[in-house]
Amino acid sequence: MSEAKSEVFEEEDTLQGKFLTFPLGAEDYGIEIKFVTEIVGIQAITPIPSIPEYIKGIINLRGKIIPVMDVRLRFKKEPRAYNDRTCIIVIDIKEVTIGLIVDSVSEVISIPDENIIEPPYVNKNVHNKFIESIAKINHAVKLILDCDKLLNEEDLEELEPLL
Repeated sequence: MSEAKSEVFEEEDTLQGKFLTFPLGAEDYGIEIKFVTEIVGIQAITPIPSIPEYIKGIINLRGKIIPVMDVRLRFKKEPRAYNDRTCIIVIDIKEVTIGLIVDSVSEVISIPDENIIEPPYVNKNVHNKFIESIAKINHAVKLILDCDKLLNEEDLEELEPLL
């Protein structure tokens, strides 16, 4: 095997089972670290007309225009004023870079596969469709997001002129 391929496998292996965690209200969420590009503080957001309410607008991140989504609004939670703990988690999904506005970030943790379970089927309401799995950590749970479902095809079409 070539050295370059070996390095890719090693990098993927070191990211396996690692999650960036963050709170939203009373719940704790996690995102697979392989999706995360960087974390930046909240900054000036330029609103764009005629896009879904949960897409707050765009930011200029070192010359790259990135749409930002307020995860609270996407999950139909009460809006909250941004403060010095508010962060933007920049992720890559479906070949699109987008910023996720969250209350704060907690930590990067390793979660063994045996501690990750399928979410229970309750119904197909909007909130549950974003949850890929549930991680059991000591006596707490973390809801692991399915990043591919944060943006649907309609969202992508509306954002395409911005990308």
